[in-house]
Amino acid sequence: MSKLLYIKASPRGDRAHSTSVAQAFVDAYRTRQPADEIAVLDVFKMDLPPFDGLTVEAKYVILHGEKHGPEHRAAWSAVEKIIEEFKSADKYVLSTPMWNFNIPYKLKHYIDILVQPGYTFSFSPEEGYKGLVVGKPLLVVYARGGQYPPGTDYEAFDLQTKYIELIMRFMGFTDIRPLIVEPTLMDPAAAKQKKDNLIAGIDKLAAEF
Repeated sequence: MSKLLYIKASPRGDRAHSTSVAQAFVDAYRTRQPADEIAVLDVFKMDLPPFDGLTVEAKYVILHGEKHGPEHRAAWSAVEKIIEEFKSADKYVLSTPMWNFNIPYKLKHYIDILVQPGYTFSFSPEEGYKGLVVGKPLLVVYARGGQYPPGTDYEAFDLQTKYIELIMRFMGFTDIRPLIVEPTLMDPAAAKQKKDNLIAGIDKLAAEF
């Protein structure tokens, strides 16, 4: 039995294009893989610890090989709990809209908690950076109001897919499968058709995931 972790990153709920496509995938996956566990995280509803003060100090205590005091230990345990929950999954689904050409701040907050040395990546002078979350597939559903085709002047504005691709590969993911719904603001009818086409093929994706 495998565990699928679905990470939702839109405050618009089911109205979000990214959420509706990802939910269709999760529903199809549940039908195709009924024995698997499915966990859902909504970053806009999570009580994410602020990464400041004692938490930052606790991180550097670890980096310097020093022992945690009680306050540092309490602050860092909240970070470890979130990382452990993330790493406990075997497969991942992430749905995210584009905000200001990038990702929502709550998703960035969540990622900033996850990306910690010794937990999701390592470093050595011999090997450099090495991701520690390996051998696990990731489906990412993106939604954005415009279009950013490769080779055009607009490509540079797409920091959404570029950042997610970079940071996930940094943590060790190599099997990253993107689905994109666009342009939800520039041409809602075209975006709806794109979304419908993706959902129409979602069962096959779920069967192979």
